[in-house]
Amino acid sequence: MMDENDELGAEPERDVELRPLTADDPRLIEDVIDADLRAKFRFVSYKKAISVLQYGLHDEFAEILDALRRFSMTTDMIRRPGGNESEIPKAVRALLRPKGWHETTISGDLHIARRWRQLMRLNKKGQQVFDKKTEMIVRKNYLDGHKIDFVKNRLAFDFEWNSKDQTFDRDLYAFDAFAEAGAIDAAIIVTRDVTLNGVFAELGQALTKAGAPAFKDGKPVMLAAKYGASTTWWGKLIFRLNAGRHGACPVLAVGITPACISDLDEWRRVHAGK
Repeated sequence: MMDENDELGAEPERDVELRPLTADDPRLIEDVIDADLRAKFRFVSYKKAISVLQYGLHDEFAEILDALRRFSMTTDMIRRPGGNESEIPKAVRALLRPKGWHETTISGDLHIARRWRQLMRLNKKGQQVFDKKTEMIVRKNYLDGHKIDFVKNRLAFDFEWNSKDQTFDRDLYAFDAFAEAGAIDAAIIVTRDVTLNGVFAELGQALTKAGAPAFKDGKPVMLAAKYGASTTWWGKLIFRLNAGRHGACPVLAVGITPACISDLDEWRRVHAGK
């Protein structure tokens, strides 16, 4: 059995959980997404999501790509605790909310009509006479409580930085529910790429909210422990997408790489040899 440290350090080419086994041809990504974005993020498409986005949701997709292009984070943002929400998801929200990307829920009742022909009597010739019957069944709140953080028109978007990995189940189930209800045509979900794990180890000690080195019970709190294997990261997402937990919804998975850290080179220069 793989232990947590092995999983965190695994390379996508070696660990079957990280391989997009049921994904679309990666050449579709190269045809649609510019090289500068592919240098910052990992992209994997499921159920031809990249084609749906390019040809069916072009304007909304362009806004997401613009937000990804503008997105960056710092070593300080990574090292500080977030409480209910860290500065990293807040940065994404600031990019999308002003452009009309809203937190959205769906709800609805399911109306079912049962119809049959019921034998009523025999006529004078001995022939069967039927009457058409209908019974209406209503399942209240058949759809209820499904929520997606960002929706615009028919495109859904979610950003998972460091939640419990079960959050992916909620997100993918919501994508499927929205798609089955005809409320969206595709979804995009962003999370930490596996390549960030080495950076977390390199950055060493976590910080407090005030920016001081963090300690617990007199011992340093290491950043890598904060971003553990049971949180939302690429391996936990791809495993679920390979298993088809997004159901009928085309999904584009996006992994945040170290190229999104604006001051990483400067941090390395300052801390070289320490």
